Amino acid sequence: MSSASTPSDRPAVSTAERRALMALSAEATHEELSAAFDALGRPEHGDLRAPEIGLVMLRGRTGGDGAPFNLGEATVTRAAVRLGSGHVGYAYLLGRDPARARLAAVLDAVQQSGGTAAIERCFADPVRRRIAHDRARGAARTAATRVDFFTLVRGED
Repeated sequence: MSSASTPSDRPAVSTAERRALMALSAEATHEELSAAFDALGRPEHGDLRAPEIGLVMLRGRTGGDGAPFNLGEATVTRAAVRLGSGHVGYAYLLGRDPARARLAAVLDAVQQSGGTAAIERCFADPVRRRIAHDRARGAARTAATRVDFFTLVRGED
C-alpha cells in the first residue's frame, strides 16, 4: 500500500464538527475566508460544481406551530470542490458571492482531510472572537437604551 493517504484512510469528521465549520463559514467575511485559505497554504483544488447562484424557498409557520406557508425566496450561492488528495467539500451561503462560497467549500474539504486543528487555529478561533465582539458591541448599544421601569417613582406619595 502506498504511503499517500486517501480519503478513506483518514478518520471521519463528525457531523457536528462539519456543521460548526459550515455555520462559521456562513458568518465569515470574504477576508476571513481568504486569510484562512492563505494560512492553510492555498490548498490545490478543482471545482466539482462551479459556484452557482440560485434561490431557496423560505418557509414559516404562523405562531410557530401553525400550518407552514411560503414566506419568500432568498438568494444562495453553492459550490463543491475536490482537493488534490481527493477530499470533497461543499458550501451553501446566503447571498451572491461565488468566491466566498468556493473558499468555504475548500475549508470543508480541508477539514475532511484531517486539517481540523489548522482550521481551528487560523479560521474558527478568529471568526468566533470577531462574532463575540460584534454581539457584545450590539448588546452594549441595546443596553444603553434600556429603561428600567421598576426604578421610576410610583407616585403613591
